[in-house]
Amino acid sequence: MKPSPLGHYYDEFEIGQIIQHNLSKTIFESDNNFFSLLTMNHHPVHTNIDYAKNNQHGKPLVVGTLVFSLAVGITVPDISGKAIANLGYENVEHLAPVFINDTIYVRTTILDKKKSKTKSDRGKIYVESIAYNQDGIDVLKFRRTVLVKIIT
Repeated sequence: MKPSPLGHYYDEFEIGQIIQHNLSKTIFESDNNFFSLLTMNHHPVHTNIDYAKNNQHGKPLVVGTLVFSLAVGITVPDISGKAIANLGYENVEHLAPVFINDTIYVRTTILDKKKSKTKSDRGKIYVESIAYNQDGIDVLKFRRTVLVKIIT
């Protein structure tokens, strides 16, 4: 059996291409609690059921940066597995709340690509990724630029 490749080369990306990522993740209470502790985000809307039930959504919200981190991670096998570097993230938008036991999926659109003007072994891809939950509701959107190897 041939091992599955990690990532793709610059040459394999096409502008307009939409990639439906195979990975997904259900966010458990332990994930949210650990991430809250690890990142020192102790806001009670994320960690206190009694506090959260008296606020807008009536239950604890998953930390937004956890959702962002998972969405980026889900894209690694397809987008940045052969990356030299992630050059920047932009326009991170939280579109809808995420709750404990929601499952996160991601799709990415290749918006642009440009070969490096100074190094012939690499190029930049510009992508938009959208995370959505088990009900198909978009919950997070962001763009990033990734420096990727060119097939040599």
